[in-house]
Amino acid sequence: MTQRETAAQVLQEHGRTYAEEAGIRLKDTPAPLFQLLCLTQLFSAPIGAQVAVATMRELLDEGWTTPEHLLDSTWQQRVDALGRGGYRRYDESTATYLEESTQLVKDRWRGDLRRLRDAAEDEGEVRHLLQEVPRVGPTGTDIFCREVQAVWPDLRPQVDAKVREGAEAVGLPTDADDLADLVDGDDLARLTAGLVRVGLEG
Repeated sequence: MTQRETAAQVLQEHGRTYAEEAGIRLKDTPAPLFQLLCLTQLFSAPIGAQVAVATMRELLDEGWTTPEHLLDSTWQQRVDALGRGGYRRYDESTATYLEESTQLVKDRWRGDLRRLRDAAEDEGEVRHLLQEVPRVGPTGTDIFCREVQAVWPDLRPQVDAKVREGAEAVGLPTDADDLADLVDGDDLARLTAGLVRVGLEG
């Protein structure tokens, strides 16, 4: 099997972004970009990927799809929704982090993360600005950038350590440009998510 065929198989069997799995219809518009940031925060705690995804669905089911909607919720409502998603041990702190990060997005970027992207001179500054969001560190930044490359092509290719682990496991190149050459640009986010799944599932 060629590397291109292997990449196609990964796409077929595992090629679903985590945003898609969580019910986020990712587009380059304010609401889904905000939702992706919330998902990134959920992933940033030491908790399983499926729990983070299930919990994000709970937030969406509550209608907290924009900064304004989330800020209309109470701390207890957020704790309850996080608990329903299985987000135990971190539910109370995360309920607070979600409010703090949402307020930052609203105040600094007027609710639109495209303003963050446009204010940054390069990828490094995008990452720096993202890490000003409460709880979003280097790992969370990797997750956000890996997923958002689906709609922010200027960030491509995003290939982090988790992606490289999966690529190595199935015999694909770990170099970002070489990996990106195996699929159409719009499929790269799906391929990288699939390789993360491959790495996690062994």
